[in-house]
Amino acid sequence: MELRAWFGDITRLEVDAVVNAANETLLGGGGVDGAIHRAAGPELLEACRTLGGCATGDAKVTDGYRLPARWVVHTVGPIWGGGGRGEADLLRRCYRRCLELADGLGARTVAFPAVSTGVYGYPRRAAAEIAVTTLRTTPTSIDIATLVAFDTETYELYRALLDGASRP
Repeated sequence: MELRAWFGDITRLEVDAVVNAANETLLGGGGVDGAIHRAAGPELLEACRTLGGCATGDAKVTDGYRLPARWVVHTVGPIWGGGGRGEADLLRRCYRRCLELADGLGARTVAFPAVSTGVYGYPRRAAAEIAVTTLRTTPTSIDIATLVAFDTETYELYRALLDGASRP
């Protein structure tokens, strides 16, 4: 699978599946979650109401509705608590589960936000390292995974990790 970094609004990417950094209710919130809900329209909220929430480290799928993406894979990342509460494992599980679900749908392209780095407080560098490593090592038939950054710091972290990973 090819990994790419992209700076901008995840709701505008034309991919098969977009990952939503959701909360456990899946009923919308701030940051990426709020942006995806606004862009997808009220049908997304109605679909999410039928899912019964989502546990941290897991993911669930809905249609993309008004998004350019066909599907939304909603995942709940861990809230940072200092690193001693299994946060890294939970974050890895988010990325793996999203790939599994997207792969099962037949998606060829997937866009990921920086899961847990907003209001959940996960340190950006540690989260970016987990994202890149997990995506690189998880078996999948997805062709392209795009790591989407909404801030310069995260974008630069992704670029450095992707450039470094491709060197001998």
